Amino acid sequence: MKRIVDLERIAQSFPGVDRAMAVQAGREVRVNVHEARVNDEQASVIATGIAQRIANELVFPGQIKVTVIREFRSVEICS
Repeated sequence: MKRIVDLERIAQSFPGVDRAMAVQAGREVRVNVHEARVNDEQASVIATGIAQRIANELVFPGQIKVTVIREFRSVEICS
């Protein structure tokens, strides 16, 4: 449980991150970023930065996958 909390804490410490969720028993971190604040290139830099911090600060067996999601949604309703 501590590893999951630590993974989410590390991911949420980066600027532009909206939310972070550790899934698959801490084997993957999914990070949603603000679409308006983070461009595609910055999303890649954030993913690399998160992965480096996890490798430097945590001890874990195997690998942890870091996925940064930058999503744009446009919804219109007509009647």
